[in-house]
Amino acid sequence: MAEEKDNAEAVVGEIQKKIKDAFEVFDLETNNTVDVREIGTIIRSLGCCPSEGELHDLIAEVEEDEPTGYIHWEKFLPMMTKVLMEKRYRPIPEDILLRAFEVLDPSKRGHLTKEELVKFMTEEGEPFTQEEMEEMLSAAVDPDSNIINYKDYLAMMVVEDN
Repeated sequence: MAEEKDNAEAVVGEIQKKIKDAFEVFDLETNNTVDVREIGTIIRSLGCCPSEGELHDLIAEVEEDEPTGYIHWEKFLPMMTKVLMEKRYRPIPEDILLRAFEVLDPSKRGHLTKEELVKFMTEEGEPFTQEEMEEMLSAAVDPDSNIINYKDYLAMMVVEDN
């Protein structure tokens, strides 16, 4: 029993060190707070992929009763530890992403045009913001052909499960 407890504590300790390292990158004043706008980046850097709605809920959980624009370490740590321990917001596996792209490419060309991708990502479901769209296009679009070879793009998107 004691060995299992020690092992669990070691896992939690390791997770909390990762969280602290990620948090500290954005704690610019070194006062154990980060700008609320950086929380999504911190959470995603820890291998979690929450939707914007889920991210909003996580922020609401750790924000002060009177929002200050900053998130405190003491509130962030227990919430993020729980998220990582429960393996919430895991990235979608590559085979499922591939099937999603293939649905958008019914003629099985193996690529989408930049225009098609923009249309799909801004008009369906939870639309991408202009900034998210630009970031995605800069990574996904082949500058010579103006197309997205989605099998190549998937290889860049997949997050290794650590």
